[in-house]
Amino acid sequence: MAKAIHLVYISLSGNTQSFVKRLKVYLETKTDLPVKTLNVKDLVKEQNDFFAMSDYFVAFLPTYLEGGNGLDTGDVEILTTPLREFIAYADNYRYCYGIVGSGNKNFNHQYCLTAKQYAQQFGFPVLDNFELRGLADDVERIGEKVLALYRS
Repeated sequence: MAKAIHLVYISLSGNTQSFVKRLKVYLETKTDLPVKTLNVKDLVKEQNDFFAMSDYFVAFLPTYLEGGNGLDTGDVEILTTPLREFIAYADNYRYCYGIVGSGNKNFNHQYCLTAKQYAQQFGFPVLDNFELRGLADDVERIGEKVLALYRS
């Protein structure tokens, strides 16, 4: 049985951080497990002070891409690569239940594309997605999925 729920994310504009904070509050009302959050951006500030995970976690990733259309003309992940590096570090991906993507639906095929790329690279599922800061319904839906992972 898990000792805590771990939510690992990167937030640049504040949207993902806002979602994770609201998700943490939701989860704390539904379980006795402590909910721990980690913004990987904070580790980068401290000279890439990555560490090996020993507990399972759910990852949260906004979409920041440069170039391409998300289909056939390519794309390059920008700004969020520290999360990729953290997940790869010391094989942390082995402890990742899956990833939740976020973005702006105006970007069509590129919406949550980075989360799909992480899932393919590391072999874990895309658990869900939300737009921008997410709605209360998104928090509840994703919260229930996270709880199900930690109960199994």
